[in-house]
Amino acid sequence: MARTRFASLLLPFFGSALLLGCPEESIDPLEGGGGQGGAGTGGMGTGGMGTGGDGGSAPTDKWPLLGCDPLVPEKCGFPFPSNVHTVADPASETGRRVSFQPDFFTPSQQGYTPLTDPWAKSDGFSPGSAILAYLPGAVDTGLPGVDQIEETILASSPTVLLDMATGELVPHWTEVDHSTPNADQRAILIHPAVPLEDGARYAVAIRGIEDSDGAVIAPSPAFVALRDGGTSDHASVEARRGLYQEIFTALDAAGVAKDDLQLAWDFTTASRENNTGWLLHMRDEAFELVGEDGPAYTITNVQTDFDPNIAFKIEGTMEVPLYLDQAEPGATLQFGADGMPEPNATTPTYEVEWELLIPQSALTTPAKIVQYGHGLLGARTQIESGHFRTFMNTYNYALFSVNLVGLAEDDEGWIAARIAAGQTDELAKMMDRLHQGFLNNLMGMRLMITGMDQDPTYGAYLDGSQRFYWGISQGGIMGGVLMSVSTDVERGVLEVMGQPYNTLLNRSVDFEPFFQVMGISFPDGRDQQIFLGLTQMLWDRVEPNGYTKYAVTNKLPGSPDDRRILMRVALGDHQVTTFGGHVMARAMNAKHVTTGLRDVWGLEAVTGPVNEPGATYFEFDFGLPAEPLCNVPMSLCADPHGELRKLDEARAQVNEFFVNGGASNTCPGGVCTHPELSGCTGMEDPNLCD
Repeated sequence: MARTRFASLLLPFFGSALLLGCPEESIDPLEGGGGQGGAGTGGMGTGGMGTGGDGGSAPTDKWPLLGCDPLVPEKCGFPFPSNVHTVADPASETGRRVSFQPDFFTPSQQGYTPLTDPWAKSDGFSPGSAILAYLPGAVDTGLPGVDQIEETILASSPTVLLDMATGELVPHWTEVDHSTPNADQRAILIHPAVPLEDGARYAVAIRGIEDSDGAVIAPSPAFVALRDGGTSDHASVEARRGLYQEIFTALDAAGVAKDDLQLAWDFTTASRENNTGWLLHMRDEAFELVGEDGPAYTITNVQTDFDPNIAFKIEGTMEVPLYLDQAEPGATLQFGADGMPEPNATTPTYEVEWELLIPQSALTTPAKIVQYGHGLLGARTQIESGHFRTFMNTYNYALFSVNLVGLAEDDEGWIAARIAAGQTDELAKMMDRLHQGFLNNLMGMRLMITGMDQDPTYGAYLDGSQRFYWGISQGGIMGGVLMSVSTDVERGVLEVMGQPYNTLLNRSVDFEPFFQVMGISFPDGRDQQIFLGLTQMLWDRVEPNGYTKYAVTNKLPGSPDDRRILMRVALGDHQVTTFGGHVMARAMNAKHVTTGLRDVWGLEAVTGPVNEPGATYFEFDFGLPAEPLCNVPMSLCADPHGELRKLDEARAQVNEFFVNGGASNTCPGGVCTHPELSGCTGMEDPNLCD
């Protein structure tokens, strides 16, 4: 991603400035969110016992509407996600609608309580975010870790994730939260190892969790009353008798008896339409608006002496439909009467900047076109890097890039201000702007294969029939979305990538400053995990968690028939954990082309080359120790995150894939390892988990 950029973004917020807001702008921590309520009482939410229930199948809703759930009396918001934070909505795809009550939220240290509106648009919860529970004093003993995923599809697993429709156990891994040093604030995190089905109901069960003394932790009185049929003074317990009979029966059928359970509950994932509908609508409508000739464009600057490898450095703008109320950070999507995004009625289009580099080799043979996806909070100018310039001229590629607004350099200050003020709900505007960012990138490729390919001056140097995508770091992550929705690109390389952000953040050195700032707004580690879970619900509409399971199978409308995606990671990566890469690869049912290193659970190992539609996954080793199994960043030796793209065999692999569509092991002797780049001294302590 971009460690130094993110660190420089957040460091100014340390200290007393955090209590005053962002130095770039004045923030009233109560504006827009005040009056929503403070700490909850643990009682029934104002919705009480709603009507409709389970998509209308029952006369009364089987789920009470709660702010704080007495199943975890120690902390509001837990367990999460849960159907007790939804109401019946027969008009939605799932029959549910998320409805957080004000007492669900813990106010930030600045006194800010989020508005609930952003989540009320959702018909369920994230299909890939960590599932959160809390048992006081829980430790990792006996939990199935990220290296024991195969154990979680056995009925004997201490943590169980059950598909209520199919009765199947879902693979996952479980850990306590090591991102916080306070053992009393460590949530239990259950990470789906594959994205869950959309619009589906799941049950979660936990048993055998111990404290540091080796004692099995006692369940809460409310859960004991539900499990054993005892009495409770909390109204929601009696209201859930029938629901829990249903949950326990389903668990029992899967071989999981209720007798020793410490906690169990259920939740519903958001529908495919919920996660993908807005962006797909914008794509289709915007392409219709610009017509077959693509977006109008203007070339604003041409440089012919930029670099010996580059014939033309071209900068320009294109006219793109604007679906936001403003072009700047902090914008919100505009919606029509149909509930879908629509162009701004006052300013229906705006000018979007792009940059294109055409190599010297194109003066002889028209260059193939590659769209580059930039890094975290980065910019289109990253295509100017030296390794790209030589790659372009060596293999005859023209690279272009468009800023991914929402997570581009112009968004830095705005995002930091929201984090500093603890404004979880305001981050919905980052996701709104990301919708526009993806549309701009889709329009960028359309421009290259229409307008620029036919440009009277530069079109002769471009071959718009050969067009590809190459994203690295954030560009590799978000490339999972772009490749899933693109109608123009069949082949894409996603490098040092992973999903979802909910899994990546705690395990990335890039976000250590982020969590230091968050720790001032939300000093309790459990609140930080709720923050991440709430954010992921909004992020799913514009991050691979909502899209990659539709990239190569059950594809989204408009997808090319022969889509091929090559993914590759660097073992020991400090910025994007390979465990997230595994999740993305499993989401696409990728074939693991072995590189002489290790097997990956859930991926079919093949020797390659693979020359057929679908996804492939590669691993490169740089001689580092194994990355930590807990949710902290790998930080030993030299970070290999940026090394892969520079290797001769890696560059040759990209070219082979783009030109011939084959995913080949191009490493010497078939073993992709470069221990000489490790930066290790031999004195490193490999134990990064306390």
